[in-house]
Amino acid sequence: MEVTPKDRLMISLGHKEPDRVPFDLGGTVDSGIHKDAYQNLLTYLGISKKKVNICEFIQQAAAVDEDVARKLNIDTRGVFLSSAADLFYPNMKREKDYETFTDTFGVKWVKPVVRGLYYDIKVHPLSGNVTLQDIENYKWPGPSSPGLIGAMKKEVERIFKKDESAIVLAAGDAGIFERALWIRGFEDFLTDLVASPSLATSLLDVLTEMHIRYWDKALDAMGDLVQVVVEADDLGMQSKPFISPKIYRKYLKPRHKRVFSFIKKKAPNVYIFFHSCGSIYDLIPDLIESGIDILNPVQVSAAKMDTKRLKKEFGNEITFWGGGCDTQKVLPYGTPQEVRDEVKRRIDDLAAGGGFIFNTVHNIQADVPPENIIAMWETLQEYGKYK
Repeated sequence: MEVTPKDRLMISLGHKEPDRVPFDLGGTVDSGIHKDAYQNLLTYLGISKKKVNICEFIQQAAAVDEDVARKLNIDTRGVFLSSAADLFYPNMKREKDYETFTDTFGVKWVKPVVRGLYYDIKVHPLSGNVTLQDIENYKWPGPSSPGLIGAMKKEVERIFKKDESAIVLAAGDAGIFERALWIRGFEDFLTDLVASPSLATSLLDVLTEMHIRYWDKALDAMGDLVQVVVEADDLGMQSKPFISPKIYRKYLKPRHKRVFSFIKKKAPNVYIFFHSCGSIYDLIPDLIESGIDILNPVQVSAAKMDTKRLKKEFGNEITFWGGGCDTQKVLPYGTPQEVRDEVKRRIDDLAAGGGFIFNTVHNIQADVPPENIIAMWETLQEYGKYK
């Protein structure tokens, strides 16, 4: 009996070995490919596209087309906020040498017109001296619109009826910690966690409620059709966690747990995918206790993120989604042979017993040569088979 992509993913998520390691590219906004690298890959594959669609605006992540997904044996299909194109694409402005837009939270983003790759934050709307009343009175975005949920549901149903791929449903926004940093400003919010905890918790509580309202509506509409739902919060730097485990446990863990518990109660069948870059080894036990099922991206170049060690210590409790090839050095700057060696090593470390979905460490960046992407993919096809 042939194993379908959905079967393959679910078997691996159940910590058993399917026929081969499942492959994701573009299933989430953090496991995809920059539009420039995607265009170069299309040219290399001889695939002509008039337009590369975007599934995540800030990172300029490409929406992987169905013909590409089939050609590369991708097992996942992501459903994003971009399904509602009229609501997703922002009102762009030109300010001198920059393209700019302001998101629904009032955060202003800018990207250079010439050779700009991503959008960076220019304005944090609640930075500086603010009060609890300022947070309470701020013009927060309303609950997710019926138009957004309806468009996403339509896309989920299209995939569900058309093929046997595993469906991954995007989060409604960035993580609660990440969004708090964007709104308040990095320095101000990190200071709040120590000097003004009432301000910090007030902001985090508003954002937590927003996540719960989104999942309430999204899972009512699509919870019985999707296999994986995405949450995220960038908690790690290259050398250590962004905040101490003590601060995480006091302020973020209870709120993460509240969101994850709500998701599980609403849709017990789904697996929770949690994205955090960087060195988060010290936080993994807390994330498991909070309720995650999947850890992404497994940043192998960060401190303490050795794949063999991670698999040994946590491989029975969570699935590793990523870590298949380093995107800081090896994939962009290595030779095809160095890419192949890297991929073999990570498969050896992570694949045994299931609980591993192959993907790069975060999105494939703009400067990655298509030859290296194909070397990675061919190695997965050869060495990713279970005996």
